[in-house]
Amino acid sequence: MTGLRVRDLLERKGDPLQLEALTGDVGLERLIPSPEASSPGLVLAGYTKRFAANRVHVLGETEITYLASLGAAERRASLETFVRFDLPCVVISKGQDPPPELLELARAQGVPVIRTKLKTAEFYRRLKPFLDEAFAPNTTVHASLADVFGVGLLFLGRSGIGKSECVLDLVERGHRLVADDIVHVTRHGNDVLIGRGHELARHYMEIRGVGLIDIRALFGVRAVRQQKRVEVVVQLDDWDATREYDRTGLDGQTTQLLDITLPLVTVPLNPGKNLTVICEVVAMNHLLRYSGVDSAKHFNERLLKRMAERRELQQYLEEDYE
Repeated sequence: MTGLRVRDLLERKGDPLQLEALTGDVGLERLIPSPEASSPGLVLAGYTKRFAANRVHVLGETEITYLASLGAAERRASLETFVRFDLPCVVISKGQDPPPELLELARAQGVPVIRTKLKTAEFYRRLKPFLDEAFAPNTTVHASLADVFGVGLLFLGRSGIGKSECVLDLVERGHRLVADDIVHVTRHGNDVLIGRGHELARHYMEIRGVGLIDIRALFGVRAVRQQKRVEVVVQLDDWDATREYDRTGLDGQTTQLLDITLPLVTVPLNPGKNLTVICEVVAMNHLLRYSGVDSAKHFNERLLKRMAERRELQQYLEEDYE
């Protein structure tokens, strides 16, 4: 998302944040181009060199008290310096009355002024998650997402390869569906990807030959969840006898999604393969690795140790001439 309108902020968070537009419809179409919110700081005192104008600016009790302490001419000059910037909006916290000059100058510049009854710290605390969510990098992938033993498995593969059928089998075994066919993925922070389904198609699944089925209606509310962290990508491929597949797990594959590196498991499909059990093992193996147990690494270390012991024994026998 490249921007959020002030009107969107009022419509979506007006009640939770107890917002009131003091300037009416003035400037409500302005974009909020940044997920940051801050107080104007020293700009009210005339220092503007490091002023970041492209964010929500909050006037708390300190700022309002400071403005009230100024003379009429000085206060007007301070506010003129403040509102001449291209401000998305100004929020006054704690239900305080704004200086009359602020409303006059803001209307003239087309800057919306909003008031909240919340205290400044509480307003920041509630506003920040909303802005982070609105501006978080996101993408849509053609995939299926399931919660298997608490691990989010994102299934990729060509259309018709069996992603939905695999997830349906997992649901039958007690695991949970998050999304099928279309998965919206959002990045939170530096390394967390959250996947969810489309709001209309959520928890519906298309099974070729059967049609659309409602997983929640068929299997109950415990068979679905609204969102899940994406932790492992499972790539379903057609079997290719000429291709080399990983058989030890020592050289773990990875893939990139929204600039975050995820472990990748490629599962070749051939007749008779129990894909559901394999996916359960993928999830359990990820949990083991997360807890510090790497089966492939441990087996390799045991193998190298045994080979070293055999070499030492062979060397001893070769040097024993008695």
